[in-house]
Amino acid sequence: MGLIVQKYGGTSVGSLDRIRHVAEKVIETKQQGHDVVVVVSAMSGETNRLVGLVESLAKDPDPREYSVVVSTGEMVSMALLAMCLMESGFPARSYTGAQAQIFTENKCVKARIEGIEPHALKQALQEGIIPVVAGFQGVDSYGNITTLGRGGSDTTAVALAASLEADECQIYTDVDGVYTADPRIVSEARQLSHITFEEMLELASLGAKVLQKRSVELIGKYKVPLRVLSSFHDGPGTLITYEEVAMERPLVSGIAFNRTEAKLSIIGVPDQAGVAAKILTPIGEANIDVDMIVQNKIDDGLTDLSFTVAREDYQKAMSILQKVATSLEAKGVTGDAKIAKISLVGVGMRSHSGVAPKMFQVLGDAGINIQLIATSEIKISVIVDEKYLELAVRALHAAFGLDKEANEEFDPKM
Repeated sequence: MGLIVQKYGGTSVGSLDRIRHVAEKVIETKQQGHDVVVVVSAMSGETNRLVGLVESLAKDPDPREYSVVVSTGEMVSMALLAMCLMESGFPARSYTGAQAQIFTENKCVKARIEGIEPHALKQALQEGIIPVVAGFQGVDSYGNITTLGRGGSDTTAVALAASLEADECQIYTDVDGVYTADPRIVSEARQLSHITFEEMLELASLGAKVLQKRSVELIGKYKVPLRVLSSFHDGPGTLITYEEVAMERPLVSGIAFNRTEAKLSIIGVPDQAGVAAKILTPIGEANIDVDMIVQNKIDDGLTDLSFTVAREDYQKAMSILQKVATSLEAKGVTGDAKIAKISLVGVGMRSHSGVAPKMFQVLGDAGINIQLIATSEIKISVIVDEKYLELAVRALHAAFGLDKEANEEFDPKM
């Protein structure tokens, strides 16, 4: 038997009863002859509570102290689960990110993992101890507690699985696996038995909440075998594969959406080389990630540039953009914090044309205006008014036959 890394999300450890249930699943895996390393998130709602405490005291909190506060949620979960395992007669030991020697860059918030020294965890495994590691956190070269950003526990689990050369990384969540769309929005959404790494990376980056984008990047980099499973129901889950297992892939594998973005536009700036860099460089220097970017040339040698950011960064980005507009003598700045991004994803798009026109026609027939468009080899994304999000997702899911096993039979041509 081999080594399995299991990660349990916030809803999985959301109460003492659920922590006991997680302990039972860990023990079951252990009794099957596997070594187990467990990664846990904070109890459901706890991180939001901690962030609220910080925000009630500081408008612009110190990053170091912010990370210290929000990292405590995972510490509670890890210690409670370790105690629960010990009460059941199974030796266990909790580890913070620092104790597990998860080293990150010297940035306290949204830090990236630079390396892991797994000696302590390997020693515990040799002694028959089940390590329970706090997800979402690490330590920098100065000994500061760092955090990995929302969903960072997934990244912790995958990084540990890669470092420990685990036979499989299992991500336990509140859904049975990866679906063609969020089943809370689309009742006909279908669970996928498998999905390619490329598709999962696109879905994660486009708003699907099953896995954090950075964790999927690590999956691909280190070829970590990964399966998404339910904490509450038995089942095979969804396996992430590294090759297209079917000769003919579905045209569209899934629909992702994100209602946590905002759009900003700078109007009437000089249409000249380097102007986009002058606009976006200050945004990047403020550690704000820019997503979709569209530039439109207008009359009189001027151009407009629109882009999207995380909604939580909207006010900060707006303040920066207004200063940039002044320096460039732009005509103005506009913004919209009530938008949604909807994306179709599927490796089948490589060999099928006409997906974009069909998507646009479906949205048009539903009376939904498209504000921005972005495409890649296996995805098409659009920005729409947030109030049309659910209508759009349901219409597209039906139009592309995602409730059926083989949606490639649906003609994308109009």
